[in-house]
Amino acid sequence: MYLATTGRRDAPPRPSGARRRVPGTVLVLGTVSLVTDVSSEMVTAVLPLYLVLGLGLSPLQFGLLDGLTTGATALVRLLGGVGADRGGRHKQVAGLGYALSACSRLGLLLAGGATGWIAGALAVDRLGKGVRTAPRDALITLHSPPEDLGRSFGTHRAMDTTGALLGPLAAFALLWATAEAYETVFAVSFCVGAFGVLVWLLLVPGRPRDPGRPRDPGESRDPGGQRDSGRQRDPARPRDDRGARPKTPAAPRARGGLLAVPRSPAYRRIVLCAALLGAATVGDSFLYLLLQRRLDLDATWFPFLPLGAAAVYLLLAVPAGRLADRIGRRRPLLYGHGALLLAYGLLLAPVPGAAALVGVLVLLGVFYAATDGVLMALTGPFLTEGRQAGGLAVVQTAQALARLGAAVAFGAVWTASGPETALVAALLALAAALVCAARLLPAGPARGGSPT
Repeated sequence: MYLATTGRRDAPPRPSGARRRVPGTVLVLGTVSLVTDVSSEMVTAVLPLYLVLGLGLSPLQFGLLDGLTTGATALVRLLGGVGADRGGRHKQVAGLGYALSACSRLGLLLAGGATGWIAGALAVDRLGKGVRTAPRDALITLHSPPEDLGRSFGTHRAMDTTGALLGPLAAFALLWATAEAYETVFAVSFCVGAFGVLVWLLLVPGRPRDPGRPRDPGESRDPGGQRDSGRQRDPARPRDDRGARPKTPAAPRARGGLLAVPRSPAYRRIVLCAALLGAATVGDSFLYLLLQRRLDLDATWFPFLPLGAAAVYLLLAVPAGRLADRIGRRRPLLYGHGALLLAYGLLLAPVPGAAALVGVLVLLGVFYAATDGVLMALTGPFLTEGRQAGGLAVVQTAQALARLGAAVAFGAVWTASGPETALVAALLALAAALVCAARLLPAGPARGGSPT
């Protein structure tokens, strides 16, 4: 009774061989994410160089600055999700998040060298990211058939990752062309982010059409704008006193606040597993630092390490989503974390440095392709109507806070006992979390099925 009523409830089942298209709204959302990620990754790629080399901040100061703003993002997700669910204001709340992130680039441009203003601009950027994530993912859920959620999220994440690839390349090209004028990067980033907000305002629909009343393939509109599916003149359908057919009653919406979201036992297990797996997930930056130490890589090439994992993610995001729709979303999620476990093991194994570099980057890309969008697709069918954004926000927040705790714990063990000890501890923790998740995660729907 807690299954979402989003999607094509009354639509006839499509033939298994029919070509499935990604909904247009999902493509628009992916375009906005692509543009926004170009803007944000331009800043992210050069920010450590700007703060540490340009302004003279110590690595510890930069780490504290980044950690505080990242931790605040996790909590803001809940507010964004709840605010979006009230009155179905997904477009408005997510649009506010995109606008805040765009304005933060302007804040960096105007901050000069003042550390306090820079911290404020970074906080606004993370605030915007936290506010928009759950409403945006809820829009993907609302505008996609339940059986195709994996494909929709995979397509969106692939477009998002394209922006993550292009952003650093654009930033370093600008630095090369302007003799390291960081202000130029911030200015261009602001313009790109503003363009993303404009696309959002103009092309993203405000409300999804009634999912309980899908348009049939042969349906058309009469000159008055009313739908005519060819069955309107059926005398067996009841009419009111004026000859009009009554509208199909809307599905009941969940009541209560955010605490009304996790009523489904399956949904609660997903939240628990997201936290368990997140608590054993080492941040990418630590893995890149371990690779840099192992290969003795020049600092100039360090910012390009994430591009390798992002390229693999881009190639595999859509196939992983389609596979999840076909076989169920539980197994790809577990396989993805298994890939991360192999990455930990590869960093500990006595293999040549080049093999470790390629292997870790490929496994990281597989991890994100099989888990990021797939987790949201797994969660979607278990959410109550009208609480999609809040429900997704709870899962995202549980995962983000757990990963923040994992990063702090990993850094503490590294400082106390060395990187190898910290990595062994992370490997054992992830193996234990995988065993628990394999027992707790619900199967979710496979193609043509329903959540279990």
